[in-house]
Amino acid sequence: MSGAWRNWLFGAVLAAALVGAALHWGEVRDVADLVTRARPAWLGLAILCQLSTYAAVAGGWAQVLNRADTPRGLLPLMRIAVTKLFADQALPSAGMAGNLLLIDQLRALGVKRGPAVAALLITMIGYYAAYVVFAVAMLILLWLHDRATPLMAGVVTLFLCVAIAIPWLALWLRGRGIRPLPEWVEKIGFVRSLLDTVSRAPGELLRDRWLIGGVTLCNALVFLADAGTLFACLRALGTAPSFATCFIALIMASIVVTLGPIPLGFGSFEATSVATLRLLGVPFGAAFAGTMLFRLLTLWVPLLPGLVLVRGAMRKKGLDAAAAPLRRHPD
Repeated sequence: MSGAWRNWLFGAVLAAALVGAALHWGEVRDVADLVTRARPAWLGLAILCQLSTYAAVAGGWAQVLNRADTPRGLLPLMRIAVTKLFADQALPSAGMAGNLLLIDQLRALGVKRGPAVAALLITMIGYYAAYVVFAVAMLILLWLHDRATPLMAGVVTLFLCVAIAIPWLALWLRGRGIRPLPEWVEKIGFVRSLLDTVSRAPGELLRDRWLIGGVTLCNALVFLADAGTLFACLRALGTAPSFATCFIALIMASIVVTLGPIPLGFGSFEATSVATLRLLGVPFGAAFAGTMLFRLLTLWVPLLPGLVLVRGAMRKKGLDAAAAPLRRHPD
């Protein structure tokens, strides 16, 4: 990624998060009050579920890096997972914002560009593969509950088109190699940089079905852990929904956020989650309180470490860029 685009992306992530936090600070205070009424055991389970999401994401990258003979520790990869998941929520880009940051941060760990790009592409394939399976499973569960509507089917269908198109486009760019693009596309520096980056992914890794399957499983665990977090939040507040109900609400709300243009999914996630839980029989008050507690744990609590880590990455990139001329032309 070029320096200009990298700086723009980091800046956009920070701006989106800060503006959103400022506009919704009163909401954060209100939701934080829920913690004082939550049952400690279930709240602790919700926190453990959220920590497991970062471990699962890092575990998928570790599989790719181990296969590429460039192993890295799980803790540094979990730090990257915090910034990636934060960037994915801060910028409405179907997950692409965090994917672009991933390569930069793996490179900062000393990973060569080829394995770093492979980690990006294979994770993208695994993420959307798991997402598609769970979206279809959610629609089937809604149908079995006799709660599926044409609007829900339409939203899921649109999402399936997006979820299939994004990894297909990445693999198509990878297959083109470094062949020239149409002239009008070549003028877009960001597209040229992306094509050059994607073309460096080692083909043997992208053809490893066992590796792709393992990374897909890690991404599936992330969705299940998020559904478990919502389940534990509702139980912490004294409501006893089924896990299937929480899974349906989590996937439906996630799809709406993925397709929507709103940074951090403000309003859209909450409204969709509450409406879906209510549709499945959860009282409105419990659905609202549980969803807001879920958002506190998954969005607001990671906000500060996410900002700190992204800002640290920006600072490190700036220092590296300033030192580069000195390394090329030592005194």
